[in-house]
Formats: sequence, C-alpha cells, structure tokens
Amino acid sequence: MQTETILYIIVAGIIALSLALFQYIKGKQNVSKLNILFSFLRFLTFFSVFLLLINPKFNHITLTTEKPNLVVAIDNSSSIKHLKQDKNALSIIDKLSQNNELNNKFNISKYTFGEQLKPFDSIQFSEKQTNISDAFSQLSQVYKNTNIATILISDGNQTFGNDYEFIASKYKTPIYPIILGDTVTHTDLKIQQLNVNRYSYLKNRFPIEVIMTYSGNSDVNSRFVVTRGNTTVYSKAVDFTKNNNSKTINFTLPANSVGISSLKATIIPIKNEKNIINNTKNFAIEVIDQKTKIAIVSDFLHPDLGTLKKSIESNEQRSVVFLNSNEIINQIDDFQLIIINQPNNKFKELFKVINRENKNRFIIIGTKTDLSFVNNVSENFTHEITNQTEDYQAELNLNYSPFIIDDIDFESFPPLKSNFGAVNLSIPFETILNKKLGNVSTNQPLLTSFETNNRRESILFGENIWQWRAQSFINTKSFHAFDDFIGKLVQYLASSKRRNRLNVEYESFYDGSTNVIIKAQFFDKNYVFDTRETLNIIVIDKTSKEEKTFPLILKNNNYQVDLSSLSPSEYNFTVKASNENISKSGTFQILEYNVEQQFLNANVVKLKQLAKNSRGTSYFANDSDSLINDLISNNRYATIQKSNKNTIPLIDWKYLLIIIAISLGSEWFLRKYNGLI
Repeated sequence: MQTETILYIIVAGIIALSLALFQYIKGKQNVSKLNILFSFLRFLTFFSVFLLLINPKFNHITLTTEKPNLVVAIDNSSSIKHLKQDKNALSIIDKLSQNNELNNKFNISKYTFGEQLKPFDSIQFSEKQTNISDAFSQLSQVYKNTNIATILISDGNQTFGNDYEFIASKYKTPIYPIILGDTVTHTDLKIQQLNVNRYSYLKNRFPIEVIMTYSGNSDVNSRFVVTRGNTTVYSKAVDFTKNNNSKTINFTLPANSVGISSLKATIIPIKNEKNIINNTKNFAIEVIDQKTKIAIVSDFLHPDLGTLKKSIESNEQRSVVFLNSNEIINQIDDFQLIIINQPNNKFKELFKVINRENKNRFIIIGTKTDLSFVNNVSENFTHEITNQTEDYQAELNLNYSPFIIDDIDFESFPPLKSNFGAVNLSIPFETILNKKLGNVSTNQPLLTSFETNNRRESILFGENIWQWRAQSFINTKSFHAFDDFIGKLVQYLASSKRRNRLNVEYESFYDGSTNVIIKAQFFDKNYVFDTRETLNIIVIDKTSKEEKTFPLILKNNNYQVDLSSLSPSEYNFTVKASNENISKSGTFQILEYNVEQQFLNANVVKLKQLAKNSRGTSYFANDSDSLINDLISNNRYATIQKSNKNTIPLIDWKYLLIIIAISLGSEWFLRKYNGLI
C-alpha cells in the first residue's frame, strides 16, 4: 500500500472520530456510557464510508509449486509381444506408477502408441503398425514450452512414418528410451520387400520384384518359391554370404483367369532359424479382362491435363489418351468417357458426334472457354457471359448421393479460376462442390453431375485443378486422396449402370497390415441420402463358414464398418437395410501378413542415437531402476515455485458494507430503545 494512501486513512480516521465526538460528546456535562457507545458506532460508520471513498488496494500473494512433467510413451504394437517383451513392459510401467519419490517429483502422464498416440487406458500389445515419429510429433504439441522428461518404452521397430532417430530437432526435450529386447544377432533369412501391381489384364504377364536379406556370418543356400494353393508357379535357388547378404529377383507370372489370384512367396528356412514368419509373404493380384479407356480432348496445353492423366492412371484399370478436337472424331467408339477441356467453336463436330452416340462426358469450363459456343451446343445448361473472371474456393456438398465422396480438406485447396456469372441448369442435377467466395457460399455449382437420356455428364466450372493435387500432397504427403477423388468421379462417369439406392464401396482384397473398411450409402425413393436407415453387414468366412453380423455406423455422408478384427481368409458379405428389403452382396479377401512379426530383435542402434540426439540416456529393460534413480537425482527437473500477486480494491470487500449496516442499525435501535428518537 502506498504511503499517500496510508496518510489518507489516518486523516479519515481523525475526521471520523472528530465528527463522532462532536455529535455525541461536545457540550455534554456528563458523558454517559451510552453516549460513548453512540460515538463509537458513529465513528465506525464515518470511517467505513471514508474508507470506501479512498478505496485502498491490498496485494494478496499466493505461492504455488509446479512439478515437472514426466511423459511415459509405451509401444502398444504386437512386435512387443512377438519379441516376448510384454511382461517386461508391464513390469516397468508398474515400477514407474508405484515409485513414491518419482511421483512426488513429477506429474506423470502415460500414453500408448501404435498407429496413433492415445492416452493410457489399457494395453494389449495388439496394434498392427508402429509410428514412433508421429507419437513424438503429437507430444511436442501437447507439451510445448514446458519442462518435461520423456520415457520411451519400445523395441524401436517402426513400420511406417518419418525416421524418428532425428525427431530431437523438433522435440527439444531429453528422451530416455527403455529398450525392450536384446542385441543378439540371430541367423535369419527374410523377405524384406515384395513389389507387385494390384491389377493385371487377362492373357498378360504381371511383373514381381522380391528383395531378400540375410543376417548371419556363414554361407547359406536356400530356395525361393512362389505357390498358388498347392501348385508351385515359380522357383529359384538363392545363396547368401556374410558380405553378399541381399538378393533381388525380378520375374513375371501369367494372368490366365479373371478374378483374384492369391499367391504365397516363401524363402525356405535354414537350420536353426529363429524367426520363420518373415520368410513368407502372401500377396494377391486382381485379373481383369478389360481396361477403361478415356480420351482427354484439348486444343491447347494446360497443366490440368497432365494432372488428370496422372490421377486417372493411378488406377491401372484405366488408360488416358490425349487428342485434339479433330483426332477424336474417328476414334470416338474406342473410349468409355470423353473429357473435353475448355471447348470452343472447333469442337462443334465433336459435340454433334458425342450427342449422336450419347457418350458420357466430363466438360471443363475455364477462362479460355467460348461460353457462347457452349451455350449454343448444350441442351442442359447455360452460363451467363460477363467477360469477367473470379477465384472460387470449393465447398463440399455432404448430401451428394450418386457415389461416396470423402472430404479431402477441399477448403484448404487454392481457389480455381472461373468465369464470373450465374449457371442455370434446366434438368435435375447434383452438386459435388459449390463455389465459395471467401467465407460466403454462392450456392452456385463448381463441380456438378447429372444423368439424362441414359447418359452421365459432369461439368467443372473452373481451371487450375493441378494446384489441388499439389496441395493434397502437401496436406497428406501423398497423392492418394486426390487421385481417389478423381478416380471415383471417372468411375461414375465411365459407367452406364443403373443407379441403385444402396451403394457399397470395398476392395477386392486387403493386405493384412491395413484396416478393412467397408463404406455404404443408402438413399430414399427420391434418391436423397437417408440417415434414418439402419444398415448391417453379414460376413461369412468361406473356409470355416462362421457367420458374423456388424452394424454400419453413420459417418458424414456414408455408413462405415471396420472389419479389421477379422482373421485372414476369404469372405462373402451382404449389406442389408433393416427397414426395407434392399441388400447388396460381394466378396473380399484378407491376406495373412503382420509386419510387426518381421522383427528379430530391438533396434538398439536407433534408440541409442535417439537418446544421444535429444541429450537423454538409453537403458535396457533390466536397468529401469537406474533410470528412476537418475531422474529423481537429476537437478534439471526441479519443482518450480510460482507467486501470484492479486491486487484487491477495498470496495470489493463485502464485509465493510456489513459493518456499515450493523453500526447504523445498532445506533438506530439503541436510540429508539432509549427514547431518543
């Protein structure tokens, strides 16, 4: 409190006392006890009022202690159980949780990780994939700018993601790995990698590349074989030495029958080999008897054309040919879909032919499009001509019904350059993407589709879609999401199948290390997406005949079910609607493969380097007590005492008002009681 305020309070006390004495004591010959009491009550009243007028401020200081954080990241992948380190991991977790000194010094937070980082609840060591790098990336966001120590309980075997060895450049706190596993090098033959295309065409030969590795000191001989059922379709002798410890074999196999062909690649185990699971890899290929041919017709070069070709041909069932408006005329029957880029008057003959042949089409309208020509040749829409352009962002229509569309973060994509002006469609249509100007939706289509006269058509009212593919790669580090979006659009446009009320999306086969996700859409009789329906999937194992039923969960604009819990086998399935007699059936296969079982021991070198790069220390499982003692005695992690200064004005102190009320009330009551009022 300032000296000036203290002086004001003293003066206020003197004035309050003077006024009280003046009213009840001055001029009295005999001062009674009652007058003294009245003077005291009046003094309290005056002094309290003066204090409220002065309103002094008091500082209230509170002291708090803040313990450092200890983050425990536990590897929940199945490789821990495969290496028989699950009991060691559980024992270490119990030690950390029950050590009183450690809990008194740190706020301990536990997490598990496999594919994703999760708060610790329970642990089964059952995750099929491990991404250590992603776990640290997420932890760096949660504990940014805080004093923490991190314990990593893992075997160091990562199956996907960025190299975690150098994560210390972003995760700027010490990491203390507890290594689950040993450093013993076991003799082992392993199929390191098998590369094969997902699709092949009937009567063709499909290429296969196999990379095999050997760990050991002596020379060994083995044989690599590929089997289909009980039949050997390829075989080759292989030999390895300590120095020549890697082999790559390239060969081809014939595609003789349509459908899914399941094969098994095996390198014959050698004597005393500890892990023979990684000697075998199952794979499959889908043989198809035709290829979808798509023509992209344009009279000038544009980066959108190359982008469309790459996205479409990412599915090997499709091929793209570039033609100009004249070359396409005599080849029109060779293609299932015609993509017309920014047409002008030179495309007049082409439109006559595709209208006569009733061909499915995808029209791209951009800044070089002759809108007068388009308005004249189109029977279904017109575009207002303003001779102005505008940049529009995309807004996904979640109620789009013809096929399932995933939101690939369209709102983060750069805007497309489009002609300014209203679009008027004269037939029923479905909007895939709406135009968005800033944060305002224009309710005008950016990408739309419609069906008329047994023909499917789509129109994109914008150019520079190549920027979308680039942005999608920046967002996800992969072109897959964007290519899948374009692939679904092309698949819909290239097909002439009748529209169904129940659509199911699934793969013919799934690798054993990926999630088995099946999606479905259900529409009412007006083909509006129906969120009220209950869909169930009945799955029957072809081998064991075991039948299981799962509900499909509504998610955004589709229903989904995760069947990753199913064991590797071939399955028949039927998706049924509960309230209507509508169903759809299919077949898929789950291949047997567990990437987590490919490891022989812990990745000691990488975990030690991780500790060194982060200024931490690595420990083996039997040294966990040493880690606990080191953390307890480490002065780097000290409890911080913080003071919080809170300035409180006297006017906020409610008890002063109570004192004023009591003193005035008491004075009035006593005066009334003694007949002085």
